[in-house]
Amino acid sequence: MLMTRSTAGLGKRQADTRCIIATMPPIPLQARERLRRRTGYAEGLESLRGRVADRSAPLPTETALDNISLAAPGAVALRRLANLLARYAPHDGVFPLRLPGVYALRRARMTSQPVHATLGPSLCIVAQGAKVVMLGREVLEYDPARMLVFAVDLPVTGQVTRASQRDPFLGFKLDLDPARVAELAARVFPNGAPKPPDNRGLYVGHATDAIIDAVTRLLDLMARAEDADLLGPLVVDEILIRLLRTPIGTRVAQIGAPKSGVQRVAEAVSFIRAHFAQPVTVEEMAASVHMSASSFHQRFKAVTSMSPLQYQKTLRLHEARRLMLFQRMDASDACSRVGYLSPSQFSREYGRFFGSAPTKDVARLREEGFGPSEGDRRLN
Repeated sequence: MLMTRSTAGLGKRQADTRCIIATMPPIPLQARERLRRRTGYAEGLESLRGRVADRSAPLPTETALDNISLAAPGAVALRRLANLLARYAPHDGVFPLRLPGVYALRRARMTSQPVHATLGPSLCIVAQGAKVVMLGREVLEYDPARMLVFAVDLPVTGQVTRASQRDPFLGFKLDLDPARVAELAARVFPNGAPKPPDNRGLYVGHATDAIIDAVTRLLDLMARAEDADLLGPLVVDEILIRLLRTPIGTRVAQIGAPKSGVQRVAEAVSFIRAHFAQPVTVEEMAASVHMSASSFHQRFKAVTSMSPLQYQKTLRLHEARRLMLFQRMDASDACSRVGYLSPSQFSREYGRFFGSAPTKDVARLREEGFGPSEGDRRLN
């Protein structure tokens, strides 16, 4: 999706280039079958369809909102949130609002192909529609009943599974500042946060009415510049505090906790991102966070669902694609820029990852409307 800032009363339009995405080819049938057996992917997609009216059911847009049964849990709160998101996201895309790190998202159709992206620490909430996100072998669903949290920068694939022109997917995204999370976690857990059951970097939790209400009030403030600047940060703090007090709060607290498993992996990820074009070894990555190579490898994979070297390769391929697509660099130059010494190896790994050779892949993306004039694309 296009990351730009709208000029229609919401601030200057500008591109955000940190997290690059592009559409990926469909998951091969054989791989999809393995994924279905291991994770229940097919069953998960099916469960998103035909669900009875509740917090997880899609809400229509403003033109049909009066038909919603107000007896459904959270119906009024979700209706207000959907109305505001539809106002700030008038067409498909990702729209940064007045307060940095706050976004409104819209998608008017289901995605026929998975979309690949790297997203940083963030909270994602859906007011209408549904989406699945895949990290390694994990498949996570989120919709109006469930919110999604990214604890560190993670490369994921995802698909919008419920959306239409009449009832588009409408979402909210809040970037999480680890330092601020740590400050608020110290207040929520004055005796220290309990140890979470695991150090996963991506998880879902129940979207409470209190959080939905706080997000709605935050979006309402975005219409007035002074309110957004003065009161917006206070409401963001409220959202974080309420998030920390949910059942997934102990996991969220790890995002900014010094020396926590998640925080140490986040520091390693920053090191990898800063040196992704260089021949960095696992030992050097581990040394950057003062860990042994074996312990680091185990901890890193537990959080990101991939090995450090797999993560590094993913970043390289993402950057090469961005250079070719948005800076019109040819494949050989992009190959060397991201640290590949062998053009043939680069072409093979690129094809396995994105589904086709670099030149063919970029040509297809440009035909589909991706290009320098549109800025960078993200998954949200």
